[in-house]
Amino acid sequence: MRAEERRRAILEHLRQSSRPVSAGFLAERFSVSRQAVVGDVALLRAAGADISATPRGYVILKASQGLVRQVACRHDGLGMEAELNAMVDQGCSVLDVIVEHPVYGQLTGSLQLSSRYDVSLFLARCAESDARPLSDLTGGVHLHTLSCPGEDAFRRAREALGALGVLWEGEE
Repeated sequence: MRAEERRRAILEHLRQSSRPVSAGFLAERFSVSRQAVVGDVALLRAAGADISATPRGYVILKASQGLVRQVACRHDGLGMEAELNAMVDQGCSVLDVIVEHPVYGQLTGSLQLSSRYDVSLFLARCAESDARPLSDLTGGVHLHTLSCPGEDAFRRAREALGALGVLWEGEE
């Protein structure tokens, strides 16, 4: 299979997948190295494909269904699990994390977490890596974009975050 054909096949596979697809899986499927897949995805992005890299693999984000809102939070690294679970427990999907960096401006990390299982996989990946959460760059202050089934689920998520003491309303 030529590289151009492989890129088209990767794009089609991502379009049809309902879950993130790892570079390792794609490499095995197309009998190339993981680095070749990373390069293919970079070229696809440069050509305009809306491919996001999440902690669990590549996705083509579908239009969010339901209510999409942002919530501001502030906590240390130990509060991350409780915060994420509080949101998914209310039926919301945590689409991303956003911080405002003094040099680079807005930095966004795609999360795509919809369940406690997703949260546990994300936290396991954090634990095995040397990387620190984006919120460490901003003293724990960050935003999450949520996709919720409705206003009631968003209200419950905000209340759960408030009960944890991580809902951030501004300077104390």
